Order: sequence, then structure tokens, then C-alpha cells
Amino acid sequence: MDDTPFWKNKTLTEMSTPEWESLCDGCGLCCLNKIEEWDTGDVYFTSIRCKLMDGESCRCTSYPNRWDFVPDCVQLTPEKVPELEWLPPTCAYRLVNEGRDLYWWHPLISGDPETVHIAGVSARGRTVSENDVDLNDFEDYIVDWPLTVEDDMEANPPAKS
Repeated sequence: MDDTPFWKNKTLTEMSTPEWESLCDGCGLCCLNKIEEWDTGDVYFTSIRCKLMDGESCRCTSYPNRWDFVPDCVQLTPEKVPELEWLPPTCAYRLVNEGRDLYWWHPLISGDPETVHIAGVSARGRTVSENDVDLNDFEDYIVDWPLTVEDDMEANPPAKS
């Protein structure tokens, strides 16, 4: 029997719906509001989360019905992943699409959905709801932390105490 994890022997398009959904690590970074410069196409992350994102769990509070409340919510699909340059470098969909492995803290590796938060790569505790920020002030919330990752993060989980 082959014990190779599905994300190492399947492409994104070959995955079942449960496999696809399990790739989401729960970081919440894709649910942060972004600003795109119309003339250059450059995209900047803000620390402003979608009104449906729970700031503690980093999960959507209405995932199955999100388009009823946020019509422009971007649904990740195997076809869209290569086109979404703003996907964080730690995103499992991006990693699998690029033929790379998941980080040690990904719940499929660690077995614990909290490790993404323990590793400090999630939006937990770093955001404010879009309901609390005037649209004209979004530029004041531009951040770069969703696009950064420690060089040794992949191979070096924190020491157990």
C-alpha cells in the first residue's frame, strides 16, 4: 500500500472535494482585504479582514453562504491558483501547485489545526474587521507579514519544552 500523502501524488485538479478543502491550513490570510494599484496591478495586503472572518479562529463564519454576504469573495479553484499571485508563500494550494511540500505546521502534517497559529503564520490577533475601518483609511493598514516566511520554517519546528 502506498502511504504517500495525497498532496504529493495528486495534482490540485485530481483531488476530491474533501482533499481540496483539507489543504486549507486555516491561516486566514486569503481573507484579508487587499489593495490593487490600478495602474501597476501591484497588490498589497492589509490587516483588515473580511467581515465574515472570525479574527480568533481565522475561519469564515458563513463559508457555505459567503457569496450571499460577500459577492466578490474569490473562490480558490485549481484553475485560479496559478493566477493568484497574491497567495501567501505558505499557502498549501500554492505549494502543491508548485510541486513543493507542506510546512511542518500544516494540520495535515502536524495533526493539529492550532499549529498554524502557534507557528505565527496566521492572521490570528493581527487584524481588524472591515466593518470597523472606513474604506478611505484602508491604505493605513497595509502590511507585509502575509508575504513573509522564515527561511528555516519548513524544516525546523519549534523545540518541544
